[in-house]
Amino acid sequence: MSRLVFVGGTDLEAAVDAFAEAGFAIGPLPFAPGGAKDLPAERGGESGDRMVPLAGDASAALKAADAAGARYELVHVGPDDGSPEGSHARAHHRVAAAELPALARRLRSREKLLVRCVAFGYKHGLPAGADWVVDARFLDNPYWVEDLRPQTGLDPAVRRYVLAQPAAGELLDNLERTMAGLLPAYRSQGRQELTIAFGCTGGRHRSVVLAAELARRLGGGEQVDVETEFREL
Repeated sequence: MSRLVFVGGTDLEAAVDAFAEAGFAIGPLPFAPGGAKDLPAERGGESGDRMVPLAGDASAALKAADAAGARYELVHVGPDDGSPEGSHARAHHRVAAAELPALARRLRSREKLLVRCVAFGYKHGLPAGADWVVDARFLDNPYWVEDLRPQTGLDPAVRRYVLAQPAAGELLDNLERTMAGLLPAYRSQGRQELTIAFGCTGGRHRSVVLAAELARRLGGGEQVDVETEFREL
């Protein structure tokens, strides 16, 4: 399943370079008249993915794409463009120019849906781009157990402490069951990636255990690829 990405904002030349390097074809599409920068379509394109840089009135190009029923990801580079219907207001991803190469690689089309299980600490803020956020602060905190405090959710003793709590098992069972039904639906809508973020106070104990355990459970099937990220470790 190939992917269409629109990029608006500033530094469009940097965006072109980043997405071409990642294997995207670069060029305008027929349903985006006047809103796509005129760049050669033959550049890049090993994967069938296409990136369309938006110049001028991005809102017109996006409305044309919507009217055509196109499925796309929208990236905005740089500061707010001030338009309520522009690329900043509607963006799925808002990045600085330096972040473009990593984002372009991540947005390459995939044969299977990528599920990212992320652990974070609420005191450090919510992770950007989380689709589902699960609050793990209802569980007893290993931090208050002296021997467990210096450890993390990757250590067996902390893992046992968290998973021994019935509420943890119930949460994981319900999430696993819910995702079994939803992941094919996400994929059928063209989604390439889904982020499930688990949060606890500091992001080092409960959230890490839950993220790792859900990743283990979901990774056993053939429908998805699974990655973990433990932001505070």
